[in-house]
Amino acid sequence: MRYAVIIVALVVLVGGLVAVKGTQIGSLIKMGKEMEKSGPPPETVATASSKEDEWESTLRAVGTIAPVKGVSLSNDAAGVVSAIRFDSGAVVKQGDVLVELDSNVERAQIASAEARRELAQLNAGRSRALVASDSIPKAQLDTDEALVKSSQSDLGALQAQIARKVVRAPFSGKLGIRAINVGQYLAPGTTISSLEAMESVYVDFALPQQNVGDVVVGTKIRVSLEGDAGAGLEGVVTAVDPALDAATRSLRVRASVGNQDDKLRPGMFANVSVVLPQQKHLVSVPSPAIVHASYGDSLFIVEDKKDASGTTVKGPDGKPSRIARQQFVRTGTRRGDFVAIVDGVKPGQEIVVGGAFKLRNGAGVVVNNEVVPESKLAPTPANH
Repeated sequence: MRYAVIIVALVVLVGGLVAVKGTQIGSLIKMGKEMEKSGPPPETVATASSKEDEWESTLRAVGTIAPVKGVSLSNDAAGVVSAIRFDSGAVVKQGDVLVELDSNVERAQIASAEARRELAQLNAGRSRALVASDSIPKAQLDTDEALVKSSQSDLGALQAQIARKVVRAPFSGKLGIRAINVGQYLAPGTTISSLEAMESVYVDFALPQQNVGDVVVGTKIRVSLEGDAGAGLEGVVTAVDPALDAATRSLRVRASVGNQDDKLRPGMFANVSVVLPQQKHLVSVPSPAIVHASYGDSLFIVEDKKDASGTTVKGPDGKPSRIARQQFVRTGTRRGDFVAIVDGVKPGQEIVVGGAFKLRNGAGVVVNNEVVPESKLAPTPANH
Protein backbone atom coordinates (compact mmCIF):
# COMPACT_ATOMS: atom_id res chain seq x y z
CA MET A 1 0.00 0.00 0.00
CA ARG A 2 2.76 2.36 0.90
CA TYR A 3 4.57 1.65 -2.40
CA ALA A 4 1.43 2.35 -4.36
CA VAL A 5 1.12 5.79 -2.76
CA ILE A 6 4.75 6.58 -3.56
CA ILE A 7 4.31 5.47 -7.17
CA VAL A 8 1.17 7.58 -7.57
CA ALA A 9 2.95 10.59 -6.09
CA LEU A 10 5.87 10.18 -8.47
CA VAL A 11 3.51 9.87 -11.44
CA VAL A 12 1.70 13.04 -10.38
CA LEU A 13 5.01 14.88 -9.92
CA VAL A 14 6.37 13.78 -13.29
CA GLY A 15 3.09 14.70 -14.95
CA GLY A 16 3.22 18.17 -13.38
CA LEU A 17 6.77 18.71 -14.58
CA VAL A 18 5.89 17.56 -18.07
CA ALA A 19 2.91 19.93 -18.14
CA VAL A 20 5.07 22.89 -16.99
CA LYS A 21 7.81 22.18 -19.52
CA GLY A 22 5.25 21.66 -22.24
CA THR A 23 3.77 25.05 -21.47
CA GLN A 24 7.23 26.71 -21.54
CA ILE A 25 8.19 25.01 -24.78
CA GLY A 26 4.89 26.03 -26.33
CA SER A 27 5.49 29.63 -25.31
CA LEU A 28 8.97 29.56 -26.81
CA ILE A 29 7.67 28.07 -30.04
CA LYS A 30 4.96 30.72 -30.21
CA MET A 31 7.50 33.47 -29.54
CA GLY A 32 9.84 32.06 -32.22
CA LYS A 33 7.04 32.07 -34.75
CA GLU A 34 6.19 35.68 -33.88
CA MET A 35 9.85 36.71 -34.19
CA GLU A 36 10.13 34.83 -37.47
CA LYS A 37 7.06 36.66 -38.69
CA SER A 38 8.33 40.06 -37.60
CA GLY A 39 11.90 39.41 -38.81
CA PRO A 40 15.23 40.29 -37.16
CA PRO A 41 15.51 43.41 -35.01
CA PRO A 42 16.20 46.67 -36.88
CA GLU A 43 19.76 47.97 -37.25
CA THR A 44 20.70 51.46 -36.10
CA VAL A 45 22.11 53.58 -38.93
CA ALA A 46 23.00 57.20 -39.73
CA THR A 47 21.62 58.84 -42.84
CA ALA A 48 22.05 61.88 -45.07
CA SER A 49 20.18 63.19 -48.10
CA SER A 50 21.49 62.96 -51.63
CA LYS A 51 21.70 66.41 -53.15
CA GLU A 52 21.97 68.08 -56.50
CA ASP A 53 25.31 69.84 -56.91
CA GLU A 54 27.15 71.94 -59.44
CA TRP A 55 30.79 70.94 -59.62
CA GLU A 56 33.46 72.49 -61.75
CA SER A 57 34.61 70.24 -64.57
CA THR A 58 38.20 69.10 -64.20
CA LEU A 59 40.69 66.87 -65.94
CA ARG A 60 43.09 64.93 -63.75
CA ALA A 61 46.72 64.16 -64.59
CA VAL A 62 50.06 63.47 -62.96
CA GLY A 63 52.77 66.00 -63.75
CA THR A 64 56.46 66.58 -63.19
CA ILE A 65 57.83 69.79 -61.70
CA ALA A 66 60.44 71.50 -63.87
CA PRO A 67 62.38 74.72 -63.25
CA VAL A 68 61.46 77.90 -65.12
CA LYS A 69 65.17 78.74 -65.14
CA GLY A 70 67.75 76.18 -64.10
CA VAL A 71 71.42 75.77 -65.01
CA SER A 72 74.51 73.85 -64.00
CA LEU A 73 77.07 76.52 -63.13
CA SER A 74 80.56 76.05 -64.55
CA ASN A 75 83.71 78.07 -65.13
CA ASP A 76 84.62 79.59 -68.50
CA ALA A 77 88.41 79.73 -68.07
CA ALA A 78 90.78 77.21 -66.52
CA GLY A 79 92.43 77.95 -63.21
CA VAL A 80 92.87 77.15 -59.54
CA VAL A 81 90.06 78.05 -57.14
CA SER A 82 91.24 80.86 -54.89
CA ALA A 83 87.93 81.76 -53.18
CA ILE A 84 84.41 80.34 -52.86
CA ARG A 85 81.79 82.99 -52.02
CA PHE A 86 78.71 80.78 -51.50
CA ASP A 87 77.37 77.96 -49.33
CA SER A 88 75.41 74.94 -50.49
CA GLY A 89 71.70 75.73 -50.71
CA ALA A 90 72.19 79.48 -50.45
CA VAL A 91 69.83 81.97 -52.09
CA VAL A 92 71.71 84.37 -54.36
CA LYS A 93 70.87 87.39 -56.49
CA GLN A 94 71.77 88.00 -60.09
CA GLY A 95 75.40 89.13 -60.40
CA ASP A 96 76.57 87.82 -57.02
CA VAL A 97 80.17 86.50 -57.06
CA LEU A 98 80.21 82.75 -56.47
CA VAL A 99 83.75 81.57 -57.28
CA GLU A 100 87.06 83.30 -57.96
CA LEU A 101 89.94 81.59 -59.77
CA ASP A 102 93.57 82.58 -59.24
CA SER A 103 94.41 85.58 -61.48
CA ASN A 104 97.75 86.79 -60.04
CA VAL A 105 99.53 86.36 -63.40
CA GLU A 106 96.90 88.37 -65.27
CA ARG A 107 96.95 91.13 -62.63
CA ALA A 108 100.74 91.44 -62.98
CA GLN A 109 100.34 91.65 -66.73
CA ILE A 110 97.73 94.39 -66.23
CA ALA A 111 100.27 96.49 -64.30
CA SER A 112 102.72 96.17 -67.19
CA ALA A 113 100.00 96.95 -69.75
CA GLU A 114 98.94 100.06 -67.81
CA ALA A 115 102.54 101.30 -67.79
CA ARG A 116 102.82 100.78 -71.56
CA ARG A 117 99.55 102.60 -72.09
CA GLU A 118 100.67 105.59 -70.01
CA LEU A 119 103.96 105.77 -71.95
CA ALA A 120 102.09 105.56 -75.25
CA GLN A 121 99.72 108.33 -74.18
CA LEU A 122 102.68 110.58 -73.20
CA ASN A 123 104.44 109.96 -76.52
CA ALA A 124 101.24 110.65 -78.43
CA GLY A 125 100.78 113.92 -76.53
CA ARG A 126 104.32 115.07 -77.38
CA SER A 127 103.84 114.10 -81.00
CA ARG A 128 100.70 116.19 -81.26
CA ALA A 129 102.58 119.25 -79.99
CA LEU A 130 105.50 118.64 -82.37
CA VAL A 131 103.23 118.07 -85.37
CA ALA A 132 101.49 121.37 -84.63
CA SER A 133 104.88 123.14 -85.00
CA ASP A 134 105.82 121.01 -88.02
CA SER A 135 108.78 119.57 -86.09
CA ILE A 136 107.98 115.94 -86.96
CA PRO A 137 106.00 114.36 -89.78
CA LYS A 138 102.33 113.50 -89.20
CA ALA A 139 103.12 109.82 -89.82
CA GLN A 140 104.98 109.74 -86.49
CA LEU A 141 101.84 111.01 -84.72
CA ASP A 142 99.76 108.33 -86.40
CA THR A 143 102.19 105.65 -85.18
CA ASP A 144 102.11 106.96 -81.60
CA GLU A 145 98.30 107.11 -81.53
CA ALA A 146 98.12 103.56 -82.88
CA LEU A 147 100.36 102.47 -80.00
CA VAL A 148 97.91 104.10 -77.57
CA LYS A 149 95.02 102.14 -79.05
CA SER A 150 97.03 98.91 -79.08
CA SER A 151 98.05 99.28 -75.43
CA GLN A 152 94.43 100.06 -74.49
CA SER A 153 93.26 96.89 -76.28
CA ASP A 154 95.90 94.79 -74.54
CA LEU A 155 94.72 96.14 -71.18
CA GLY A 156 91.08 95.39 -72.03
CA ALA A 157 91.95 91.82 -73.04
CA LEU A 158 93.68 91.21 -69.71
CA GLN A 159 90.75 92.67 -67.80
CA ALA A 160 88.37 90.41 -69.75
CA GLN A 161 90.59 87.42 -68.93
CA ILE A 162 90.33 88.23 -65.21
CA ALA A 163 86.55 88.65 -65.50
CA ARG A 164 86.34 85.16 -67.05
CA LYS A 165 87.96 83.80 -63.89
CA VAL A 166 85.11 85.11 -61.73
CA VAL A 167 81.89 83.04 -61.78
CA ARG A 168 78.75 85.08 -61.07
CA ALA A 169 75.08 84.12 -60.64
CA PRO A 170 73.39 84.57 -64.05
CA PHE A 171 69.99 85.08 -62.35
CA SER A 172 68.47 85.09 -58.86
CA GLY A 173 67.68 81.70 -57.38
CA LYS A 174 68.69 78.92 -55.03
CA LEU A 175 72.00 77.10 -55.30
CA GLY A 176 72.47 73.37 -55.02
CA ILE A 177 75.26 71.40 -53.36
CA ARG A 178 78.77 72.77 -53.86
CA ALA A 179 80.90 70.48 -56.04
CA ILE A 180 84.33 72.16 -55.72
CA ASN A 181 86.88 73.13 -53.05
CA VAL A 182 89.46 75.88 -52.58
CA GLY A 183 92.77 74.98 -54.26
CA GLN A 184 91.14 72.67 -56.78
CA TYR A 185 92.21 73.03 -60.42
CA LEU A 186 89.20 73.51 -62.68
CA ALA A 187 89.29 72.72 -66.37
CA PRO A 188 86.90 74.82 -68.50
CA GLY A 189 83.30 73.64 -68.08
CA THR A 190 83.75 71.98 -64.66
CA THR A 191 80.43 71.84 -62.77
CA ILE A 192 80.48 74.10 -59.72
CA SER A 193 76.88 73.78 -58.52
CA SER A 194 73.31 74.04 -59.80
CA LEU A 195 71.13 77.15 -59.73
CA GLU A 196 67.32 77.09 -59.86
CA ALA A 197 64.92 80.04 -59.97
CA MET A 198 62.28 79.18 -57.34
CA GLU A 199 59.77 82.05 -57.55
CA SER A 200 57.78 80.00 -60.05
CA VAL A 201 58.10 76.56 -61.60
CA TYR A 202 56.72 74.66 -64.57
CA VAL A 203 54.60 71.55 -64.30
CA ASP A 204 54.66 69.27 -67.34
CA PHE A 205 51.85 66.75 -67.81
CA ALA A 206 50.02 64.83 -70.51
CA LEU A 207 46.33 64.51 -71.40
CA PRO A 208 44.61 61.92 -73.63
CA GLN A 209 43.79 62.86 -77.20
CA GLN A 210 40.04 63.20 -76.53
CA ASN A 211 40.81 66.26 -74.41
CA VAL A 212 42.81 68.07 -77.09
CA GLY A 213 40.08 70.67 -77.62
CA ASP A 214 39.51 71.29 -73.90
CA VAL A 215 42.88 72.80 -72.99
CA VAL A 216 44.25 76.07 -74.39
CA VAL A 217 46.86 78.56 -73.27
CA GLY A 218 45.45 80.45 -70.27
CA THR A 219 43.43 77.53 -68.84
CA LYS A 220 43.62 77.45 -65.05
CA ILE A 221 45.09 74.49 -63.17
CA ARG A 222 45.62 73.39 -59.57
CA VAL A 223 48.68 71.50 -58.40
CA SER A 224 48.90 69.46 -55.20
CA LEU A 225 51.37 66.97 -53.77
CA GLU A 226 50.44 63.49 -52.62
CA GLY A 227 49.11 63.63 -49.06
CA ASP A 228 48.77 67.42 -49.12
CA ALA A 229 45.60 68.43 -47.24
CA GLY A 230 45.52 71.96 -48.63
CA ALA A 231 43.66 73.28 -51.64
CA GLY A 232 46.82 73.22 -53.77
CA LEU A 233 48.66 75.88 -55.74
CA GLU A 234 47.04 77.61 -58.69
CA GLY A 235 48.66 78.09 -62.05
CA VAL A 236 47.91 78.65 -65.70
CA VAL A 237 48.67 76.74 -68.90
CA THR A 238 51.47 78.49 -70.77
CA ALA A 239 52.18 76.09 -73.65
CA VAL A 240 50.47 73.22 -75.47
CA ASP A 241 52.43 70.93 -77.76
CA PRO A 242 51.07 71.22 -81.32
CA ALA A 243 51.58 67.49 -82.01
CA LEU A 244 50.53 64.41 -80.01
CA ASP A 245 52.94 61.76 -78.87
CA ALA A 246 52.81 59.02 -81.52
CA ALA A 247 53.37 56.23 -78.98
CA THR A 248 50.85 57.22 -76.29
CA ARG A 249 48.46 59.43 -78.33
CA SER A 250 48.69 62.00 -75.55
CA LEU A 251 49.01 65.78 -75.57
CA ARG A 252 51.93 67.37 -73.73
CA VAL A 253 51.01 70.48 -71.73
CA ARG A 254 53.14 72.90 -69.70
CA ALA A 255 51.77 75.22 -67.00
CA SER A 256 53.38 77.89 -64.85
CA VAL A 257 52.78 77.76 -61.09
CA GLY A 258 53.76 80.28 -58.43
CA ASN A 259 56.12 78.83 -55.82
CA GLN A 260 56.61 81.58 -53.27
CA ASP A 261 56.58 79.12 -50.34
CA ASP A 262 59.26 76.95 -51.97
CA LYS A 263 56.85 74.02 -51.78
CA LEU A 264 57.50 72.61 -55.24
CA ARG A 265 60.94 71.34 -56.20
CA PRO A 266 62.13 70.39 -59.69
CA GLY A 267 61.81 66.66 -60.25
CA MET A 268 58.77 66.19 -57.98
CA PHE A 269 55.63 64.38 -59.09
CA ALA A 270 52.42 66.33 -58.51
CA ASN A 271 48.68 65.84 -59.00
CA VAL A 272 47.30 68.25 -61.60
CA SER A 273 43.66 69.31 -61.97
CA VAL A 274 42.86 71.22 -65.16
CA VAL A 275 39.86 73.47 -64.42
CA LEU A 276 37.52 73.63 -67.41
CA PRO A 277 35.19 76.63 -67.88
CA GLN A 278 31.94 74.59 -68.03
CA GLN A 279 30.11 73.49 -64.84
CA LYS A 280 28.78 69.97 -64.25
CA HIS A 281 25.31 69.30 -62.75
CA LEU A 282 25.12 66.04 -60.82
CA VAL A 283 23.79 64.17 -57.79
CA SER A 284 26.29 63.63 -54.97
CA VAL A 285 26.34 61.56 -51.79
CA PRO A 286 28.92 61.25 -48.99
CA SER A 287 31.53 58.68 -49.94
CA PRO A 288 30.93 56.44 -46.84
CA ALA A 289 27.51 55.63 -48.33
CA ILE A 290 29.07 53.62 -51.18
CA VAL A 291 29.39 49.87 -50.60
CA HIS A 292 32.05 48.42 -52.88
CA ALA A 293 31.77 44.83 -54.05
CA SER A 294 33.14 42.68 -56.86
CA TYR A 295 29.76 42.72 -58.62
CA GLY A 296 29.35 46.50 -58.48
CA ASP A 297 28.93 49.54 -56.25
CA SER A 298 25.72 50.06 -54.30
CA LEU A 299 24.19 52.07 -51.48
CA PHE A 300 21.15 51.76 -49.22
CA ILE A 301 18.12 54.04 -49.51
CA VAL A 302 15.93 54.33 -46.39
CA GLU A 303 12.19 54.04 -47.16
CA ASP A 304 8.91 53.31 -45.36
CA LYS A 305 8.06 49.63 -45.18
CA LYS A 306 4.98 48.66 -47.18
CA ASP A 307 2.88 45.50 -47.27
CA ALA A 308 1.72 43.63 -50.37
CA SER A 309 -1.13 46.10 -50.94
CA GLY A 310 1.23 49.10 -50.80
CA THR A 311 0.07 50.28 -47.37
CA THR A 312 2.70 51.66 -45.03
CA VAL A 313 3.46 49.26 -42.17
CA LYS A 314 3.56 50.87 -38.74
CA GLY A 315 5.65 49.75 -35.80
CA PRO A 316 4.58 49.23 -32.18
CA ASP A 317 5.03 52.97 -31.53
CA GLY A 318 2.54 53.82 -34.28
CA LYS A 319 5.20 55.34 -36.53
CA PRO A 320 6.01 53.97 -40.02
CA SER A 321 8.54 51.14 -40.01
CA ARG A 322 11.71 51.94 -42.01
CA ILE A 323 13.68 49.58 -44.21
CA ALA A 324 16.92 49.87 -46.21
CA ARG A 325 16.63 49.12 -49.91
CA GLN A 326 19.85 48.25 -51.70
CA GLN A 327 20.33 50.29 -54.85
CA PHE A 328 23.13 49.61 -57.35
CA VAL A 329 24.67 52.79 -58.69
CA ARG A 330 27.21 54.02 -61.21
CA THR A 331 29.67 56.39 -59.61
CA GLY A 332 31.56 59.28 -61.20
CA THR A 333 34.26 61.63 -60.02
CA ARG A 334 35.10 62.27 -56.39
CA ARG A 335 35.43 65.66 -54.74
CA GLY A 336 36.61 65.74 -51.14
CA ASP A 337 34.26 63.59 -49.01
CA PHE A 338 31.63 63.33 -51.76
CA VAL A 339 31.20 61.09 -54.78
CA ALA A 340 29.10 61.86 -57.84
CA ILE A 341 26.34 59.39 -58.76
CA VAL A 342 25.94 59.07 -62.52
CA ASP A 343 22.92 56.75 -62.34
CA GLY A 344 20.76 55.16 -59.63
CA VAL A 345 19.92 57.95 -57.15
CA LYS A 346 17.72 61.03 -57.32
CA PRO A 347 18.19 64.26 -55.32
CA GLY A 348 16.58 64.31 -51.87
CA GLN A 349 16.62 60.56 -51.17
CA GLU A 350 17.63 59.45 -47.66
CA ILE A 351 20.90 57.53 -47.93
CA VAL A 352 22.60 55.39 -45.27
CA VAL A 353 26.03 56.91 -44.55
CA GLY A 354 26.83 55.08 -41.31
CA GLY A 355 26.38 51.34 -40.70
CA ALA A 356 25.78 50.32 -44.32
CA PHE A 357 28.23 47.42 -44.01
CA LYS A 358 25.85 45.48 -41.70
CA LEU A 359 22.72 45.85 -43.85
CA ARG A 360 21.03 43.63 -46.39
CA ASN A 361 18.32 44.43 -48.87
CA GLY A 362 15.01 45.02 -47.06
CA ALA A 363 16.53 45.05 -43.57
CA GLY A 364 14.69 47.06 -40.92
CA VAL A 365 16.51 50.14 -39.70
CA VAL A 366 16.31 52.75 -36.98
CA VAL A 367 17.76 56.16 -37.89
CA ASN A 368 20.01 57.87 -35.34
CA ASN A 369 21.80 60.95 -36.65
CA GLU A 370 23.13 62.21 -33.34
CA VAL A 371 26.69 61.31 -34.35
CA VAL A 372 27.15 61.75 -38.10
CA PRO A 373 30.62 62.48 -39.60
CA GLU A 374 30.68 65.83 -41.40
CA SER A 375 31.37 65.61 -45.10
CA LYS A 376 33.12 68.47 -46.92
CA LEU A 377 34.05 69.19 -50.51
CA ALA A 378 37.49 70.39 -49.36
CA PRO A 379 38.30 68.51 -46.13
CA THR A 380 41.31 69.53 -44.06
CA PRO A 381 41.87 66.72 -41.56
CA ALA A 382 44.12 67.51 -38.62
CA ASN A 383 47.13 65.38 -37.74
CA HIS A 384 47.03 63.68 -34.35
